[in-house]
Parts: sequence; C-alpha cells; structure tokens
Amino acid sequence: MTADSNDYASFRQRLDMALRTRDVRQVCAFLIEEGQWTQDQPANPEYAMWLMIAGTPTLKDLHGEARQWLIQHGHNEAVDALFSHQQKSSQEHRGTGAQKKTGTHFQKEHLKNPRSGNAKSAHRDERQS
Repeated sequence: MTADSNDYASFRQRLDMALRTRDVRQVCAFLIEEGQWTQDQPANPEYAMWLMIAGTPTLKDLHGEARQWLIQHGHNEAVDALFSHQQKSSQEHRGTGAQKKTGTHFQKEHLKNPRSGNAKSAHRDERQS
C-alpha cells in the first residue's frame, strides 16, 4: 500500500466513525478540519451526511435509517438512485465488488453539484457521465 492509499484508508475510517455518530455537527467539524468542506459548503450538511451514510458500503447497518431520513425529508429521487442502483448491482454482480462503487459515484456527483439539495439535477448529471 502506498502512502496515499494509507492516508485515504485512514481518512475513510475516521469519516466512517464520524458518520456513524449521525451527529451533523461532528461530521461537519471533521470534514472542515480535513479541508473537505467549508463553513458554508455544502448548503445542506445534514442532507449530505445522510447521503454519505446511504452511499457507504461499510455503513450498511445504517442504510435503513438513512433511507428513512431521506424519504421523510423529500429526497425520494436520491433514495431511488442510491438504493435501487445498489440493489440492482448487488443482484447482477454478487461477489464482484461492483456494489462498492454504486452509491459512491452518485454521492460524489451529487455533492459536487452546487444545488446539493436538488436530487433530480444530480441524478440527471449521473446519467450523463
């Protein structure tokens, strides 16, 4: 493993620990400290937190809670994009590791979109890539 791989693995492990708390203030503080977010980005950090939880394979035990939060807050299209895509990939590529990539791509594209609360726009962006 290279130094960059070790750094990313360490970052990812610490991010997962922060996400597991489901405390948006703690997640924000961690990501700001790591230089991944700023005080005003993303516009809706709670939404971004639940989206990251939903798209993280190592947090599968929290996916139901993330799905419920996203639906309750009107993000049905994000739920459809994340969970139906994951389910389909899991069925098609069982055991190939393909599922690890599914939610992450949507998550990255969605969080890069300046209209981070607009799931329809992010889903359209994902289909174009």
